[in-house]
Amino acid sequence: MGCADTSSPNNKHHRSWEVYLGGPGRNHYSTLSEITPENLHRLRMVWSYSAPDIGQMQMNPIVVDTILYGVTSALRVVALHAATGKELWTFGDTLNAWHSTSRGVAYWEKGRDRRIFYTMGSELFALDAQTGKPILTFGMDGKIDMRAGLPPNAREKFLVSNTPGTIYKDLIIMPTRVSENLGAAPGDIMAFSVLTGKPVWTFKTIPEEEQKGSQTWGDTQVRQKGLIGAANSWAGMALDETTETLFVPTGSAAPDFDGSQRPGSNLYANCLLALDANKGTLKWHFQFTHHDLWDRDPPAPPNLLNVTRNGAQIAAVAQVTKQGYVFVFDRNTGESLFEIKETPVPNSTLEGQRAWPTQPIPTKPKPFARLAKDITVAAISPYAENPEDIAAIIETSNKNEYAPPGLDPVLLLPGYDGGAEWGGAAADPDDGILYVNSNEMPWILQMMQNTDLPEAKSLGEKLYQVNCTSCHQSNLKGMPQSGFPAINALPGYLTKAETMSIITNGKGMMPGFPELTAKETDALLQFLYREEATVHSIGAEANSDSTQRPKYKHTGYHKFLDSKALPAISPPWGTLHAIDLNTGDYRWSVTLGDTPSLRAKGHPPTGCENYGGPVVTQNGLLFIAGTKDGYFRIFNKHTGELLWDYQLPAASFATPAMYQVNGKQYIALACGGEKLGTKPGNQIVAFALE
Repeated sequence: MGCADTSSPNNKHHRSWEVYLGGPGRNHYSTLSEITPENLHRLRMVWSYSAPDIGQMQMNPIVVDTILYGVTSALRVVALHAATGKELWTFGDTLNAWHSTSRGVAYWEKGRDRRIFYTMGSELFALDAQTGKPILTFGMDGKIDMRAGLPPNAREKFLVSNTPGTIYKDLIIMPTRVSENLGAAPGDIMAFSVLTGKPVWTFKTIPEEEQKGSQTWGDTQVRQKGLIGAANSWAGMALDETTETLFVPTGSAAPDFDGSQRPGSNLYANCLLALDANKGTLKWHFQFTHHDLWDRDPPAPPNLLNVTRNGAQIAAVAQVTKQGYVFVFDRNTGESLFEIKETPVPNSTLEGQRAWPTQPIPTKPKPFARLAKDITVAAISPYAENPEDIAAIIETSNKNEYAPPGLDPVLLLPGYDGGAEWGGAAADPDDGILYVNSNEMPWILQMMQNTDLPEAKSLGEKLYQVNCTSCHQSNLKGMPQSGFPAINALPGYLTKAETMSIITNGKGMMPGFPELTAKETDALLQFLYREEATVHSIGAEANSDSTQRPKYKHTGYHKFLDSKALPAISPPWGTLHAIDLNTGDYRWSVTLGDTPSLRAKGHPPTGCENYGGPVVTQNGLLFIAGTKDGYFRIFNKHTGELLWDYQLPAASFATPAMYQVNGKQYIALACGGEKLGTKPGNQIVAFALE
């Protein structure tokens, strides 16, 4: 199989894009050089494909020979001619839209057998790459349920995969997303046969009782009991094919924000794992956040690159984080290339909670985003019309970087999403330079006592209180400014069948709840649609995992905004950085994106929220979309100078793909919009020189 990137950063053949993010090293890097700083004025959109579905597309396309493969907003696979955008085939349910997100597909070949792998819900499909038809010898009629690799008590729980699997020999190792609530599935790292779909190996991120790490959960039987879950790898992984090592970032344990039932450091949550790709055994690990109470899981795959230290070249792995830090390790030993200090942090103020006493902070590179501790009243946005209200929140909030969630507000900066995002960082693997875009959107973190909730009058209302209020609020009005829609008028725009599908399968970043019984789902629907015939008391049926209530509850995902729904702190609100990992110093930092309402008044660029990664080229260019303002931009990778920009048909919250067909260089990206309140779109577009 040909790859755009290999584990050796010295490989000079980064000329195709057959693998997610450009190659198994996840470096978003290309040596194609037809497009140069001198001829950017000739760059044009040369084709556009309109997908059958409208809405957010996070996918990074891959290109094999002359075919581009991508996934639409409703999880339909499309195969297009990469030079023209002409549709060759599609695969997916043409009657039902799956309300989820996908970042793309994986490709495998051996001889004339060529397969595309993608997921829909908990199912992994193998498709013929030429025809789009299922490979009937894979699993059952071309698909498997990935939950078959989980323990029996988790095979009915919510599990999807938003990120393409990693192909290694005849294996596909799958990233998974699970619930973030009590009772979540365990986040096992699972490898399946690309030929049959059968599970081959599993690494248990929540260890069995007799395994190393089980003592870090307070209860060595936590896995068997099944209430504490997650520690899953949702962001994807990187592969060093030479040493046959898989580098896997893992997520936080569930439930988020409440660690009362999982005392300890919680291995192997919030880690970078170096696994033997053949067997799934552990080579080394590093934990970025001990006993996570902030949902501070690594948001993107790591980057594999070479760095130079004291004249010697070191094979390194670099992991960006939501906190704004970059951790850099020797790929073979796990030794950090910059000093990491275990720094004392505050303890929890909540009864029954105990924060871990220290957290690891690297001495270099410095954070690529501002930290909450940097925010004073002097940092209030100059565009805010309510500075007194903002000042009051700044003065009364805890601004320690690792202030545990409590009943008083904590200013979270970088916010819940980061910092770094799932779009990931780009790297020039030959010179050790990392390019990362970052958000500077502050959020408010706060807990409340569950007893503060009104007493539920029905099973449906109790299910809503336990599972839904943190995002959609107790009044069902949501938090639209933070991306959580109101659901207090569902009969006006969704049928009960559509709502039931979303409850079961999830939508966007909302997890599904397949573990709800038919009776529970019906009760929740009756509550949402105001169809409860009578008010009845809560009986024994409401004591299942889905209605268990810990003592404290997260109040929801609240952005710290001014009265005009702009960030309450001063710009920049989005940034782009070049970091020299040979020294740990910054080459440059610039503002990324703008706010149209302020630009129209003549204000300088503010930067804005951004959710797609960059692509860098050997000949000095950096391509990036991803911004809320809907532009596609090209920068000088050596200086950070903006060289070119283009208003897209809809915002592209995705990483582009760079490839070549018949000697011509193209760059393609998905423009689905919708996220962050932007207008929805349905186009995949490609640019080339004319």
